[in-house]
Amino acid sequence: MAHRIRIFAITVFSLFFSFLSFSQNPFSPPGVYIADPSAHVWNDGKLYIYGSLDESCDYYCSHRHHVLVTEDMKNWSLYRDALVSKGEGDAVPYNDNVLYAPDAAFSGDTYYIFYCQPDRTNAEGVATSSSPVGPFTNGSPINLKGYNQIDPSLFIDDDGQAYYIWGQFTLKMARMKPGMKELDLDTVRDSILTESSHHFHEGAFMAKRNGLYYLVYADISRGDTPTCIGYAVSRSPYGPYKYGGVIIDNNYCNPGNWNNHGSIAEFKGQWYVFYHRSTHGCNTMRKACAEPIYFNPDGSINEVEMTSQGAGGPLKAEETIEAEWACLLRGNLRVEQFSESAEKLGQTRNSDRFCIKYVDFSNMSDSVTVKYSLSGKGGKLTLNTDKPWHSRIATLNLSPSPDGKEWQTVTFKTEKVKGTKALWIQYTGNDDDLVSIDWLRF
Repeated sequence: MAHRIRIFAITVFSLFFSFLSFSQNPFSPPGVYIADPSAHVWNDGKLYIYGSLDESCDYYCSHRHHVLVTEDMKNWSLYRDALVSKGEGDAVPYNDNVLYAPDAAFSGDTYYIFYCQPDRTNAEGVATSSSPVGPFTNGSPINLKGYNQIDPSLFIDDDGQAYYIWGQFTLKMARMKPGMKELDLDTVRDSILTESSHHFHEGAFMAKRNGLYYLVYADISRGDTPTCIGYAVSRSPYGPYKYGGVIIDNNYCNPGNWNNHGSIAEFKGQWYVFYHRSTHGCNTMRKACAEPIYFNPDGSINEVEMTSQGAGGPLKAEETIEAEWACLLRGNLRVEQFSESAEKLGQTRNSDRFCIKYVDFSNMSDSVTVKYSLSGKGGKLTLNTDKPWHSRIATLNLSPSPDGKEWQTVTFKTEKVKGTKALWIQYTGNDDDLVSIDWLRF
């Protein structure tokens, strides 16, 4: 149970927002599945995350967009229903389709949210607000010159010119007219990026650094599935772009993982990549995450790994470590929601293992406490550091829960560890066993 989170729901006009103390990955709170994170820093100096809102393993996304806001990458405010496409607060009057991945922009005194939907005639649109968190209203379709695909993104260059970016398999781009609601159709270009030359799948986002234009996007270079965030670089918005490589790969975040989609942004002097991980053993319940990234002198970006600590420092061994923060899952296990505001690592079977990166063991005790439930005959958890097959620090014998579901808390002796290390945990038991883990603490 994510008991470190403080949530206070408050009504402001038609919006609901919550204050969250949450610095590790995923940074979207338990029970809130925000995917396709598009990051922006507006004039107030805060970082804003606009993204899809997942709600089911049966389909992608929903009829709502929420917004996450932070001043320090540790404390987040969640603003609900910033854009709605059906029911109360409907801002998209011309259809009732779900809302796929969005992007946002600020120009003059107006905030814009660019949305997309499964509509072959009106695939993308724009709504406006006087506030960066909405409510966004008066949605209207954008004429895409027949290229009715998804994943809009908006980039405003230093000279004030806005560029509209969208598409799947081949990237489209056009200049926007003043007013930010229409494309200059004479400037539409296709194949700015392609699958064959850039491993481009979908979900492009543009950023600029030191005179270089970066397009980051869902990349199919590994295993022919878009689990990577890749990037390409040019000295002009329209290209030509040179493929740069992979920034992050979310493979092994979930047994049902399929895609990735995100952005990069500089915040308080540090650049980050924002991406998502899937949960629940399916590919349509995804959660936003972040990792610091670093540029080389030539402008290239080093690939980074998925971590549990995210934008914060290593997790403290003496504090509660939520099992759903695991960044690598091997086997049947997956992150699941078990109450309105709590998640667990569930469906764990014999030989399944997971990794938490990274843990600072400097102030650990000589024991470890785990909260779990177990249906079956019982087995053991083995805890190793650095790698899954050596440096064992503890073995925990787990007995079955009385009804197979009741939570139990057990404490066992552990070897003392120095420094900051990856923590690997594996369950060994019977093939019919099912284990859920809520948290652990040293």
